[in-house]
Amino acid sequence: MAEVVLFHHVQGLTPGVVAFADELRAAGHTVHTPDLFEGRTFDSLEEGMAYVRQVGFGEVAARGVRAAEELPREVVHAGFSLGVVPAQELAQTRDGARGALLMHACLPVSEFGATWPAGVPVRVHAMDDDPFFAEDAEAARALVAGAADAELFLYPGKQHLFADSSLPSYDPDAAKLLTRRAVEFLGALDGDGGDPR
Repeated sequence: MAEVVLFHHVQGLTPGVVAFADELRAAGHTVHTPDLFEGRTFDSLEEGMAYVRQVGFGEVAARGVRAAEELPREVVHAGFSLGVVPAQELAQTRDGARGALLMHACLPVSEFGATWPAGVPVRVHAMDDDPFFAEDAEAARALVAGAADAELFLYPGKQHLFADSSLPSYDPDAAKLLTRRAVEFLGALDGDGGDPR
């Protein structure tokens, strides 16, 4: 089974992020959930963003990279929103990456290299009318067009953190489908999960 490092979003390592990790664990995968906020969680995106600005975006991303240094290289890098920053950086720059799950966000590939690395499958998940993802949609489509094994999944709706069951933005139907696709994607990396699409 796959080993995954899952980076939380701007509201912190919430119960909903932990619950998502537990769903992957229940499917037999090993999931690490580093806490980039040192125990802090926030009730709103705005409060979380204020904390990130105080600490610095670069420092938050660096915390994610440092957390991964303690793990095997052969992991799947996954992130929710803000957590996509370290997840995508590691997937593009750390040798041995097995795959990437980018949820609610996507950066231009050029942030971390000239092209998406060969042999690293990637899946991007977001809601089609999410105003935050609207800023990332072009980057996501370019990534999918340029990578050998990549797919963009768009879900109907406008919620940003729709897969976090502890937040008001949670969408049970979309989250269930995202989770199923994530489990299938991880299973397919070892040839035991079928087609992840």
